Amino acid sequence: MLLLLLTATALLAPVPRLTLSATDMPAAPAPDPAVPTVGRAWPVGVRPPVLRGWEPPATTYGRGHRGVDLAAAAGAPVRAVAAGRVSFAGRVAGKGVVSLELTGTGDPPLRTTYEPVRAAVKKGDAVAAGEVVGTVEVGGSHCTAMCVHWGLLSGRTYLDPLSLMPPWLLHRGPSRLLPVLGVPLPSE
Repeated sequence: MLLLLLTATALLAPVPRLTLSATDMPAAPAPDPAVPTVGRAWPVGVRPPVLRGWEPPATTYGRGHRGVDLAAAAGAPVRAVAAGRVSFAGRVAGKGVVSLELTGTGDPPLRTTYEPVRAAVKKGDAVAAGEVVGTVEVGGSHCTAMCVHWGLLSGRTYLDPLSLMPPWLLHRGPSRLLPVLGVPLPSE
């Protein structure tokens, strides 16, 4: 009886939060036919926390957040999300910025931007998906914690950079049930 009571208590007890819940995670980007899912690597880390999501402005010059902020430690490697060519590597308003034109994404090609980054590449360099393009710089970030601002542009239009990522990289695949140990299987 005690074993049954302990099992029921364990099964009905709230699960401790070891990771972000679905309500803490940014909503999955709406599919945008203009954005192919060419992403093959996160800019930083394996699945960095999104500190601030994409908030498109209502007008061209309106308020908004034209990218996503990913948690990153100073000095962490910054990687190309997809294959492309470096279109800019330098400083803008005192911040290190790297921009890549993504291969096979149309004319004009989609462009990703990363800041604040100390560039390890130069304009014209070809990069593969996952290749290091620089390291996270200390300072120059608009985040309250260390972060990399990752942007995506189509011409002069900003898009949600998370829309580049396939579901398997976003870890938003189908739910999987795990076996419950110690529970007998029903007889057939």
